[in-house]
Amino acid sequence: MDQITLSAEKRSILGGKVRFLRRQGITPANIFGRNIDSTAVQIDTITLNQVLAKAGTTSIISLGIEGEKSPKSVVVKSIQRHPLTRDLIHVDLYEVKMAEKIKLEVPLELVGESPAVKDLEGILIQNLSTVDIECLPADMPHSIEVNLAILDQIDQALHVSDLTIDENITILTDPEKVIVVITGSRIAAADEEEAAEAEAKADVEIVGKTAEEAAE
Repeated sequence: MDQITLSAEKRSILGGKVRFLRRQGITPANIFGRNIDSTAVQIDTITLNQVLAKAGTTSIISLGIEGEKSPKSVVVKSIQRHPLTRDLIHVDLYEVKMAEKIKLEVPLELVGESPAVKDLEGILIQNLSTVDIECLPADMPHSIEVNLAILDQIDQALHVSDLTIDENITILTDPEKVIVVITGSRIAAADEEEAAEAEAKADVEIVGKTAEEAAE
């Protein structure tokens, strides 16, 4: 992946006054890290949105700060957006050191097609969309693939322990957690329910007939 770059300026406007920055198309942000003092910065909102769409929370960004000679290597730690308009409110950036491992949340990407869904009319249910990992910044994956092609039976599941990852990456999420599971189809369940109702109705009719015979 090509290097992702971003420019920022140090920010002197703090607290509630940052709303004036947003009105000017500028997003307030903070840079922090291990043994690093937090730094308040401001970033052009349009450019920042473009970078966020490309980098997500799993890519290293080369952040140049006006007045500083060397850029910082950062990852997006958190993004705050307005609940209705989805406009950017604030972004936290974590400065990484390439020789130190970091912990982050990585999305799971479903790939392939499950034979149980295709041939047995099973229903795929996804219980987990991300996992927590620990690795060096250079080893950060953009996502981790979940191979659905091995799911060929109803009630079969894939767990965190089934994920295939690089040996340099440690998964911190509970290995017993279920990522996806195949359940029986709605059609099959409906057929079983109709059969049960028909059987129950037949039992009632037989009982009724016997009662009539007894009355005679």
